[in-house]
Amino acid sequence: MSVQKLVIKNIGQILSGKLEEPLIDGDCVIAIDGRIAAIGRYADLDTDQATQIVDAHGVTLAPGLIDSHVHPVIGDYTPRQQQLNWIDSCLHGGVTTMISAGEVHAPGRPKDIVGLKAMAIASQRWYENFRPSGVKMLAGAPVIEEGMVESDFKELADAGVKLLGEVGLGSVKAGETAAQMVKWARKYGIQSTIHTGGPSIPGSGLIDKDVVLEADADIIGHINGGHTALPDDQITCLCESCTRGIEIVHNGNERAGLLAMRTAFEIGQAERIILGTDAPAGSGVQPLGILRMIAMLSSLGDIPPEIAFCFATGNTARMRELDSGIIEIGKSADYILIDSAQHAPGKTMLESIHQGNLPGVGMTIIDGIVRTQRSRNTPPAERLPEVVL
Repeated sequence: MSVQKLVIKNIGQILSGKLEEPLIDGDCVIAIDGRIAAIGRYADLDTDQATQIVDAHGVTLAPGLIDSHVHPVIGDYTPRQQQLNWIDSCLHGGVTTMISAGEVHAPGRPKDIVGLKAMAIASQRWYENFRPSGVKMLAGAPVIEEGMVESDFKELADAGVKLLGEVGLGSVKAGETAAQMVKWARKYGIQSTIHTGGPSIPGSGLIDKDVVLEADADIIGHINGGHTALPDDQITCLCESCTRGIEIVHNGNERAGLLAMRTAFEIGQAERIILGTDAPAGSGVQPLGILRMIAMLSSLGDIPPEIAFCFATGNTARMRELDSGIIEIGKSADYILIDSAQHAPGKTMLESIHQGNLPGVGMTIIDGIVRTQRSRNTPPAERLPEVVL
């Protein structure tokens, strides 16, 4: 099998996805067989024998965005909003990886233990076997129910399940019971997320700070509510009283999201901030939801946009133990090429985002393969990358 070598040249700026070094000096990134092989100056790198060359024409290269909180069902269809190709639309918004917080919108979702395990395993399998438009969907996230025992979690883990759906969406709502099941999940390498805030849909319930802290799930799911946020003092308490992931979502309370972000910075723990959309939901599907979160947090929260990009890339990748989300040798070659939207204020793309504007996505690349070119969903970019070989 021939080696696939993708060379991206004439890059104007590289965002790394790393909080500690958000900008990388260089104008060229090379991927071999889907993994980053070299980063630096075109003149210094081995660009011979490329199988594909992209001329970035001065635009910015960033890691593909990661949506930490979605609710898929099957394929690229969601019955929640009766929408086809919603994942493909999100790819056009720069999202290259999605993480399921539970396939809860499936009509007739089984709530018995045998059924919920079967559905989780099936969900994990079908998104492993089929990646809509190339997007990496990490799915198969069972919603835990009363009566589950340790062997159930071992069985799920042995079958390849690595996630729990939002704790609190099923019958397990007491902190003590949730804590025991979260411990069993963690023992077998399954990462957990807990619903935070008021009920999202009929059947869910209030999960307040005491339950969240007692359950000790790995991710404080939608700390800004999905949709209804907890009182401010409970949000700050959650940020200050544990070291778990602080997930801020599009389909939540934006003011509460800013509060959570500011609190994380105040306590010196910005690496805990990750972003999701919590879509599909009653608020719909937001193909540009993650870009909107980056622009909102940067502009209203007054933080550098290159830092806000880390929330949707490297922070999530590190917390979720992914091999993407960071521009680093050996990582998956998942990138987006973006530029200022046409006629947007701001002298540079980052300045434009800092003023609250969205960039234009000119290309998405997953595993070193060009998946989309000019986005059909973002405003048109000032400059566009071009496949020249």
